[in-house]
Amino acid sequence: MSKIVDQNRKIAFSKLFGERKRELPRGIVSVCSAHPLVVEAALRRASDEGSVALIEATCNQVNQEGGYTGMTPAAFRRFIDRIAEKIGFRPENIIFGGDHLGPNPWGKLTAEEAMSRAEKMVEAYVEAGFEKLHLDTSMGCAGEAAALPDELTAERAARLAKAAEDAARRAGRRPPVYIIGTEVPPPGGATHAIEELEVTRSEAAAKTLAVHAAAFDEAAVPEAMDRVIGIVVQPGVEFGNANVVLYKPEKARELASRLNRMPGLLFEAHSTDYQTAEGLSSLVDDGFAILKVGPGLTFALREAFYALDAIRAILLPERTAGNLPAEMEAIMVGQPQHWSRHYHGSSDEMRLQRHFSYSDRIRYYWPESEALRAVESLFAELPDTIPETLISQHLARVYPDVVAGRVPPRARDLCLAAIDSALAPYSVATATTRQLR
Repeated sequence: MSKIVDQNRKIAFSKLFGERKRELPRGIVSVCSAHPLVVEAALRRASDEGSVALIEATCNQVNQEGGYTGMTPAAFRRFIDRIAEKIGFRPENIIFGGDHLGPNPWGKLTAEEAMSRAEKMVEAYVEAGFEKLHLDTSMGCAGEAAALPDELTAERAARLAKAAEDAARRAGRRPPVYIIGTEVPPPGGATHAIEELEVTRSEAAAKTLAVHAAAFDEAAVPEAMDRVIGIVVQPGVEFGNANVVLYKPEKARELASRLNRMPGLLFEAHSTDYQTAEGLSSLVDDGFAILKVGPGLTFALREAFYALDAIRAILLPERTAGNLPAEMEAIMVGQPQHWSRHYHGSSDEMRLQRHFSYSDRIRYYWPESEALRAVESLFAELPDTIPETLISQHLARVYPDVVAGRVPPRARDLCLAAIDSALAPYSVATATTRQLR
């Protein structure tokens, strides 16, 4: 990492962390999930490391109308705070972020109607104490093209920034920091096999910064532009339903060098799920210091759930009730709205994707009452001490930690450990002093 990029990192993270952290990390993982076990695992890891936790919600997931989780920004914050209280994690060490904040949830409305609702959403995020806002107004509304010109995108982003600044002033809150830029993969990953990705061009990143600076000035919120800490770009990482595109530093070299001409800014990388530990470390080395992860964590959790279900079948051969995959299949087939537009192929291919896709759209169904009951029954039917040999057979991710005594051989602890195993490479990549375990 160049001295200039390192200085950018210090400036950006000083604005993000405020007084929370004196020793600044090389980077930070942004956990984008509303699953309580994922949130708990993330907070436990942050607690063990003495670090700040960055937890983010998306505009479709959480908004003033409830989103698909049924939570407003204030309700989401209470939800996270309750988990923190349960495990003794100090809530002031949680940074709440809003991702893809813009008109996307209301894209079928006219632009003015959708933007009006987006302003209300941003205000609700700020009023609830969210401090990091990714402004994403790139997607067209009714009667518009799917992707909008840079200048219009920036104009709408500035409008949302003004709403956020005004809301912070009214609420007497510290004004938020911002992420701009829209060159991101589709939320939740691509829907097809991907061989190569086009890395954001260096000049495109420069243009993003320039048009936003002009739009923020025009909207009379230059102080908000001063608190832009990062730009979302495509460094060449992505996952589809069945494959992952790994980071290749040589392809992003020109883009990474652009940070030398962007004082105080970082790049934010989305869809870093399933990258190798080396890839994540290289991303941070190159200035992509904010690493978003979400489906990769619930994918690890689903693996653990299904592994425990297989263990239950061995321990309780006389059991006649349905198994967890069959119960989840029935729920997803009965409510296809979260996967039908994303999974394609024959009936067998779509069945495989429903359960095992890297996009992990099964994550939308774990909060369903039938799914909650199924998981609760699974945990209740397993013994307090699960045999190590079965953990070796079905939970290879966490078996070494069980044998070493670091993880109790209990169902819930094994699930938390599985999620933590997916978080561990991020800790290595973002640590102040990187040490390979």
